[in-house]
Amino acid sequence: MSDFSFAQIGVIKSPWKEKFAVPRQPGLIDDGGGELHLLSPYNQQEAVRGLEAFSHLWLLFVFHQTMEGGWRPTVRPPRLGGNARMGVFATRSTFRPNPIGMSLVELKAVRCQKSQVILELGSLDLVDGTPIVDIKPYLPFAEAIPTARAGFAQHAPPAEMPVRFSDHAQQQLLLQQQRYPQLARFISQVLAQDPRPAYRKGEEPDREYAVWLLDFNVRWRVTADGTEVLALDPR
Repeated sequence: MSDFSFAQIGVIKSPWKEKFAVPRQPGLIDDGGGELHLLSPYNQQEAVRGLEAFSHLWLLFVFHQTMEGGWRPTVRPPRLGGNARMGVFATRSTFRPNPIGMSLVELKAVRCQKSQVILELGSLDLVDGTPIVDIKPYLPFAEAIPTARAGFAQHAPPAEMPVRFSDHAQQQLLLQQQRYPQLARFISQVLAQDPRPAYRKGEEPDREYAVWLLDFNVRWRVTADGTEVLALDPR
């Protein structure tokens, strides 16, 4: 058996500042886009020549926040309620023998300015700072298979949790209207997916949660009527 090493070619800039509340797949949040900044010596315009002709990309990345936890032969997929165990290779769990993930994202634009090569991306499921190890163009004729089966994840997860903002949170939204015009929609779509761990969804109501999104520590609680956003504290 041989050992392998990979060079980091780029880094992700995204609104997700921590693993908690990151959508389970890309494309689930309208305003969850970001950027991929290529690093030297890969930040060359020649290296992305022709890439703008593709609408979507496969990004191969490293699960840098969980890699120290090692791998597990079985895991508890959130889509199964966090109770049933599945083999790690039947899931997209972060706890893999090699901490490598892949994500299919929309490519909106390619910007090349002096020593900077930046890919503007659509909705992401990657934490800010995620190391990228490769980029591959998405080929619809070979990789879009309408008749494919996806086991326990055939369809997108529901996003049905009602979300409302407290009076205090609404006032804070107004102050950010110019800089973040879609902030209310962004937060609503994130929390509508109920990002709480599956094992906590049966806990007592009114428990307060918090997550760092963009430049804000968003605090909310789950009540009998849905989710109430309590505050957007600047960080």
